[in-house]
Amino acid sequence: MSLTTRDEVYLDGSWVTPAGSERAAVIEAATEQQLGTVAMASVEDVDRAVASARRALSGPWAALAPAERAELVGAFARELRARAAQTAELVSRENGMPIALSQIVNGMAPYAITRLYAHLAGGLGGRDERPSPTGGRTLVVREPVGVVAAVTPWNYPQALAIMKIAPALAAGCSVVFKPPPETALDALLIADAAEAAGLPPGVLNVLPGGREVGAHLVAHPGVDKVAFTGSTLAGKAIGEVAGRLLRPASLELGGKSVSFLLPDADLALFAGKLAEISLPNNGQTCHAATRILAPRSRYAEVVEAVTETVAALRVGDPLDPGTQIGPLVSRMQQEKVLGYVDKGRGEGARLTTGGARPERPGWFVEPTVFAEVDNDMAIAREEIFGPVLCVIPYGDVEEGIAIANDSDFGLGGVVWTADEERGVEVAQRVETGTIGVNHYELHINAPFGGVKESGLGRELGPEGLEPYLRHRSIYLS
Repeated sequence: MSLTTRDEVYLDGSWVTPAGSERAAVIEAATEQQLGTVAMASVEDVDRAVASARRALSGPWAALAPAERAELVGAFARELRARAAQTAELVSRENGMPIALSQIVNGMAPYAITRLYAHLAGGLGGRDERPSPTGGRTLVVREPVGVVAAVTPWNYPQALAIMKIAPALAAGCSVVFKPPPETALDALLIADAAEAAGLPPGVLNVLPGGREVGAHLVAHPGVDKVAFTGSTLAGKAIGEVAGRLLRPASLELGGKSVSFLLPDADLALFAGKLAEISLPNNGQTCHAATRILAPRSRYAEVVEAVTETVAALRVGDPLDPGTQIGPLVSRMQQEKVLGYVDKGRGEGARLTTGGARPERPGWFVEPTVFAEVDNDMAIAREEIFGPVLCVIPYGDVEEGIAIANDSDFGLGGVVWTADEERGVEVAQRVETGTIGVNHYELHINAPFGGVKESGLGRELGPEGLEPYLRHRSIYLS
């Protein structure tokens, strides 16, 4: 089967021709040439997939004991691992992610996450009997929430998909997964893995599609829960639909995180980790720490270190293991990021490096640094989703905390200090769902998610199972 020409969608355990005739071209980010084509699902296919998912809930999937379900989810994990290398390369070609990162987050992370939930699935059996103050008893039973609509973006397509699919399957739910057109090819490798693992029909359906298909799925009367990662604007629209339908929704949205240098920060340590924490995936990362808060007493020193580090980053072919900055996912994204560069100049920020479109094929933007940035500027407040950093000065630490919290978002962040205890104290005062001290890395065994306009709910860790379970109380005399 060709990995770059996919004429069918995965529905009810089979590869089927979609009801409509739409095909989407997938363009390689580094060459601007067509990489492949993919069949796009229609609303009719969504109806069929949801019906199939509902049948699975009362069929062989529902009849499995937790240990049996865990074994199938484990087999799914192994099939994902078997495809890790080709998946990582395909994603890098689709969205421009440097291959060294893609091998981790699109190659091995899906396997590791699914293996974690396979292990947790085995412990979901049994009932909790609780005594009543009045002398009776209550059986508390955890049950799968039902049919899950999983809708994901193009920036970390495999990891973000599996962060929804794996816990949903572990909990006993069935899933209708809608990936975006930009990374639809790699999404269908997830379907290949599900088929090879022997997941029963309807347990996982994979329907690449556009906004109309996604909207139909989210509002479908046969869906019991929505799991979404994407922009804050889209998340708010989904939240409104879910609220009207009284349907639970997990929303992992945008960010504008801080890299907060305290006066005693080790600048060499900070500079050494700058690329991975502030510019991962070419800046196309929701938790990227793109607001760098520097004490006025060291401001010039910090600006110089950031500028020199960013200017030295290796820009190039995302399939080259040495590349640190690859192209953006599309021409539209490239133009959006360059538009923010123009905004920054217009607002009076000082460009210290980058800011241009390299003379080469592909949707590249030079990694860019702005100094003398005020936190009220658009480049400091809005999610750019590209390789653009802002260095913002602050006076004392209290002012720095106030600037850090003066944001609509709250997803990630880092505090840099020689005193870890002091760093934890400051980190706890920053309004965000996740934050590090001299380090930032998602751990699959700990919850991830945001506050404010960065979303609702948590993924990963044992806590990532809870959104896919509901509790039933059975009262006994």
